[in-house]
Amino acid sequence: MEAALYLIPVTLGDTPLSKVLPQDNSDVIRGIKYFIVEDIRSARRFLKKVDKTINIDELTFYPMGKHASANDFASYLQPLEKGEPMGVISEAGCPAVADPGADVVAIAQRKGLRVIPLVGPSSMILAVMASGFNGQSFAFNGYLPIDASDRAKKIKMLEQRVYAEHQTQLFIETPYRNAKLFDELLHICRPQTKLCIAAGITCEEEYIRTYTIQDWKKKKLPDLSKIPAIFLIYK
Repeated sequence: MEAALYLIPVTLGDTPLSKVLPQDNSDVIRGIKYFIVEDIRSARRFLKKVDKTINIDELTFYPMGKHASANDFASYLQPLEKGEPMGVISEAGCPAVADPGADVVAIAQRKGLRVIPLVGPSSMILAVMASGFNGQSFAFNGYLPIDASDRAKKIKMLEQRVYAEHQTQLFIETPYRNAKLFDELLHICRPQTKLCIAAGITCEEEYIRTYTIQDWKKKKLPDLSKIPAIFLIYK
């Protein structure tokens, strides 16, 4: 097996592996003994989901927690520099996309190490695909500001970019605040602006709908207080 940093996507929620991940990914995972992970516990669960026979105790995990530094990340790559394949695992979806794994990949690239991204679900890409919005120019903005005034300004700025640059704008919120963000969008955005809400993508509770702000005001949003959602706006 080639010595490389393999970027390993995981399922979004409890989706069956066979629904979203190719068999080749499982074959790659079985050949890796060193993993750089966002969360050790969820990484262990995922690996057991891939193959119940994997001996977790024989594996080495390097955490990408909030206390990890650039020096830590550089030291994590030592097995790869010695010729051992390594994997990067996020908590959900594709690693290194809106994820601390990007810092590890950046160091690997600077060191001239081989980086191999594997195929798997990305909630952002899937949301853009299903929205009906511009898929040639879009931007993921992460979480909006917590302060109400700053958040309102940010929403207006993103909406202006939609109309000025013809660019789809994506952002997220902590699930229990999804309903509040939805209400704010209804009050702040123009009536003709289109809003897509893509929640629980690939999971049993999947909900993806696109309407204008004006039409959304006539709809009842389902309870998304415990479901990760992506909000997209476009003209």
